[in-house]
Amino acid sequence: MRVSKEQAAANREQIVHQAARLFRERGFDGIGVAELMKNAGLTHGGFYGHFDSKEQLMAEACEYAIGVTGRRWRRLVSDSDGPSMDTLARRYLSKRHRDAPGDGCVLAALAGDAARQSPPVRAAFTGSVKRFIDLLGNALPTRAKAARRQKAVAACAAMVGALVLSRAVDDPALSEEFLDAVAAQLPGTH
Repeated sequence: MRVSKEQAAANREQIVHQAARLFRERGFDGIGVAELMKNAGLTHGGFYGHFDSKEQLMAEACEYAIGVTGRRWRRLVSDSDGPSMDTLARRYLSKRHRDAPGDGCVLAALAGDAARQSPPVRAAFTGSVKRFIDLLGNALPTRAKAARRQKAVAACAAMVGALVLSRAVDDPALSEEFLDAVAAQLPGTH
């Protein structure tokens, strides 16, 4: 039985959505195509009707995840009364974000994995990093463009690093200390 173009598009979106979540939870190699498709509510055999390879799905999942994050952050900033960088930093460097990698930042969840992937996946991941830096740059107090870019790159590295380390350690106090210390040092947060 053939599915409509609309249903095929909805199925593809569901696959990408589930892949973005599961890759962030388990890593690129932590889940196979069969389990991805099962989580999307579809059969394993249908995968290649949507994607040429798992690699293609990995690249699309990175782009999808950063797009969702970007929309969420823009909404957060527009709904906020406080300084936007402060709002973003508090949300990003929170216990809630630390404890929910499947719904969180693709950069913190997959940076280690992305470094070992093929050029197309690394290119998609790099695009996600650039979009995150741009988002942070737009949230910083007005400065000269070069200075704002430099601060945004530093903030990206600090925030992602703090989140990665806070998830990696088994000491709850140290985990929180990473988040709090970086939040206190970010430009526009104090």
